[in-house]
Amino acid sequence: MFIVHVALQGCLKARDVEYGMTPDTGGHIKYLLELVEAQAKNPAIDRIVIATRAFDSVYGPEYHAGLERIGPKVEILRIATDQPGYLAKEDMWTETPRLAEGLGNWLDAQADRPDILHAHYADAATVAAVIRKRFGIPFVFTAHSLGRVKFQTVRGRELAPDACASLDRRIEVEEAAFKTADLVVASSRDEAEVQYASYRSYDPGKIRIVEPGSDLGLYRSAEPIARVDEMIAPFLRDPDKPAILAIARPVAKKNLPMLVEAFGRDAWLKENANLIIVAGTRRDIDDLDPELAGEMRRILDAIDRHDLYGKVALPKSHRPSDVPAIYAFARARRGVFANPALNEPFGLTLLEAAASGLPVVATDSGGPNDIVERCGNGRLVNPQNPDAIAEACRDILKDRKLWQDHSTKGLEAVSIYDWQSHAERCRRLSSRLVAPAIRRADRGVRQLLVCDIDNTLTGSLPSIRAFRHWHEGETELSFAVATGRSFHSALSILEQQDAPNPEIIISSVGSEIYWLDENGLTYRRDEAWSRRIARGWQRRALAEALDGFEAIVPQGALEQREFKLSYLAEGDRSIMPRLRTYLKAKGLAASIIHSHGRYLDILPAAASKGAAIAHLKRRLTLADENVFAAGDSGNDIEMLRSVPQSIIVANYSDGLANRADLAHSYVARNRHALGIIEGVKHFRNRTLRAGIH
Repeated sequence: MFIVHVALQGCLKARDVEYGMTPDTGGHIKYLLELVEAQAKNPAIDRIVIATRAFDSVYGPEYHAGLERIGPKVEILRIATDQPGYLAKEDMWTETPRLAEGLGNWLDAQADRPDILHAHYADAATVAAVIRKRFGIPFVFTAHSLGRVKFQTVRGRELAPDACASLDRRIEVEEAAFKTADLVVASSRDEAEVQYASYRSYDPGKIRIVEPGSDLGLYRSAEPIARVDEMIAPFLRDPDKPAILAIARPVAKKNLPMLVEAFGRDAWLKENANLIIVAGTRRDIDDLDPELAGEMRRILDAIDRHDLYGKVALPKSHRPSDVPAIYAFARARRGVFANPALNEPFGLTLLEAAASGLPVVATDSGGPNDIVERCGNGRLVNPQNPDAIAEACRDILKDRKLWQDHSTKGLEAVSIYDWQSHAERCRRLSSRLVAPAIRRADRGVRQLLVCDIDNTLTGSLPSIRAFRHWHEGETELSFAVATGRSFHSALSILEQQDAPNPEIIISSVGSEIYWLDENGLTYRRDEAWSRRIARGWQRRALAEALDGFEAIVPQGALEQREFKLSYLAEGDRSIMPRLRTYLKAKGLAASIIHSHGRYLDILPAAASKGAAIAHLKRRLTLADENVFAAGDSGNDIEMLRSVPQSIIVANYSDGLANRADLAHSYVARNRHALGIIEGVKHFRNRTLRAGIH
């Protein structure tokens, strides 16, 4: 495979990138370089070119036009434009026509065309869209960060008119990028389901969550070094106190002055901890870009206002190779890592901190939701509440057992964020764009298997491999999943575990249905189903009523959907009848699903996994004997109850096998995916025997 990455912003070079030198020389460059490094190790990828903009500047001579080889498979192509100097991202749009022309001319001169384009940020997507139209090369889009989110979080109403106009232009370019891209890669559920959803051209069916990797080996093994000690210690009266560490560019969205404010307002932290802020490389503040200079002055103002001299370290420069040792400096003092960003699309620094053994206190806006939920290595906070930031840091620093628990969990969990698996998942997705698959349903559905994901299909990797092999030979059996997960979360876990690609996804406990497109990669939402269950659904009234029901607490914001309200109800066996009585007294109708003894989902009265399968049967005109369903827990009851050929895998919970209303189900001897295969074979043999007799 031949891949061209289009990345136009910042001072991009192959090595020794000075992050923070400009506002646009940040995490997206680190992401790109580490992705390319992993792709270069993949034997299925033959050539990689990074297409970027050439310029002359005070930042060094490395950025002039031309082609630079940086490895056996990898080159950087720098394309000259009409303006010779460095351009900030706000002005990049003026040069995209010339960049598209230059890249097109270069492609014309190549012996082989790229198989795929990968655009980073929306201006790059503008270039990729022109190339797609001219050459027919599909393109993948990674947004990295979004103008609409910035407008909502970075004091949008305080922006100058020209800054507002620039953001408006950026948002429209992003709208076009979402519309024209063949596939959109998101780093987290927050990106895929919240941030991107604020755009008119939002199409959930062509978005995939592919969590970035991180080159974490250096962080796991890092130890403090003298050079870093000498860089930090001179700022501090007592360098051995626990350290609250932040590593981020001093741009407004990173919210670093708020971290200083939180530290300065908390008497315990001021007395018992130090604050270390590594904010890129600077020489004279006056020489910095205006945004960087302004944030640095706000940091210094907060230090002065709270008289934090001797308690805050703000080093002027560091080497990229110093970063693992900076984390180790904080870990050796049983500190915490803080990311107070107004919004963080993903949060690679949180993975670096976790790999270093540092607990984290992170913004609850963006990718940290996914990381902290998965790793269990810290606390999420409102980034605009300094008292909440201080409290979270204080709680972790004061409680040695809590500190150790967060540290251990982070070290155990970060192995899932691996660049090689990220690169391979991107390659597999891209290859399906290059060579679209033929959907089984196009040949007519003869039989349909619908199975739950967690602990039914998944739970054993050898079983999934056996299921995939078995499914490949099932030419007349279409495969669907029905899950409590959201659509994007379902796809992400299936792709991580290399499960077969479902032709239909029933997600969010039956409240959403998606059908695979003819290209075998993207999906489209079943709007007829959405209209059907919307009748009589009083979401706001239900949410208000449930706020007054003391036995439950809401799950996180990402678990709340258009047709689903989700809560936690720990260990209360009487919750279902009491809740039904409570809602009935208020004149509210809903479907109530309780599973695993703690998860509670409130859906439209017409919605459930079982009702969704009935909808599929009508649409596909399938008889009962041609539909199979498999599950393991309470949120599968409606599905299993409604399908005569129901399979309960051996590792079931919630007493499924003992329920009278599921007496028709086959209880498999095998666990997980092997139990599904066993159940399908059982019902087919029974049908065959009935036909013989």
